[in-house]
Amino acid sequence: MVALARTRDPAGQPVPGSDDERWARVVSRDRTADGSFYYSVETTGVYCRPSCPSRRARRENVRFHASCAAAERAGFRACKRCRPDQPGLAAERAELVARACRIIETAEEMPGLEALADAVGVSRYHFHRVFKSVTGVTPRAYAAAHRAGRVRKALARGGSVTEAIYRAGFNSSGRFYASSTAVLGMQPRAFRAGGEGEVIRFSVGECSLGSILVAATDRGVCAISMGDDPDALVRDLEDRFPSAQLLPGDDAFRELVAVVVGFVEAPAVGLDLPLDVRGTAFQQRVWQALRDIPPGSTTSYADIARRIGAPTALRAVAQACAANPLAVAIPCHRVVRRDGELSGYRWGVERKRALIEREAAR
Repeated sequence: MVALARTRDPAGQPVPGSDDERWARVVSRDRTADGSFYYSVETTGVYCRPSCPSRRARRENVRFHASCAAAERAGFRACKRCRPDQPGLAAERAELVARACRIIETAEEMPGLEALADAVGVSRYHFHRVFKSVTGVTPRAYAAAHRAGRVRKALARGGSVTEAIYRAGFNSSGRFYASSTAVLGMQPRAFRAGGEGEVIRFSVGECSLGSILVAATDRGVCAISMGDDPDALVRDLEDRFPSAQLLPGDDAFRELVAVVVGFVEAPAVGLDLPLDVRGTAFQQRVWQALRDIPPGSTTSYADIARRIGAPTALRAVAQACAANPLAVAIPCHRVVRRDGELSGYRWGVERKRALIEREAAR
């Protein structure tokens, strides 16, 4: 077994992915690190999860391993307290929540909190807390988002708006219409018609990172996208709103594009635009957390998950970042992997790298 070098940056902080960073997670018993690595203690001959509640070992006796198999090949046995070779608490909670989600998704009407908790065999309080910690939203919010998705699918297939509302599990059309704009981003009939009746103005500009499209409704900017082919950017906007009235922007609108281009070229100028943001409750929380990241800084998916109160929802956070329709205005480019390496970016990893470097150099 070869231990990785313990490394700190000039400020004395552990470098992500180093042994010092792993040790800091062991000291804090960080549950979000469980599964990403294991540590062994030479004096006891056992290996543990980072969150193990056992008495803290001396640092000089600790080694790190990428997997249980690696620790066992090095001659260590599994700890009997944290049982690192068994499914962890996080996996058990994920399975509990998955069962509850299947119940919600297949029910004609939203089950009550008590009924859901009974169905998965835990108390009402424990169920509510675990569900929110895993998904980032409450059971009620999850059910609302699922119903909204069912409405969108039903409306996209055509047919009666009222029929789509009741099939999705809404008890009354009045309750749905009261929140329809938040759920769909527009009125139901307009959504069913692919944005019919919506007026979306757009314009395409050029910057050092390629072409950039900005589109907006009367409520605010609804799309910012980048690419190499301006025609492809327009076609993508048309695909999102096939029946909306897409109008080329006038001189005043092109000034808005110039503001976005100016931010891309010189992030120090800042970017403060009215936004027409359309997404699920969870996506909205992730996107707001992204907007709170200061220019010139980066953070990890795990950090975003912790900020929104869903430390185990890393995959959902990554998916919300990938679904972001507003490049630079919602700065998903500031999110990197835990080890500091760049991960995927909807508009190209090299553009992500350039944006981060420009903000860091401001």
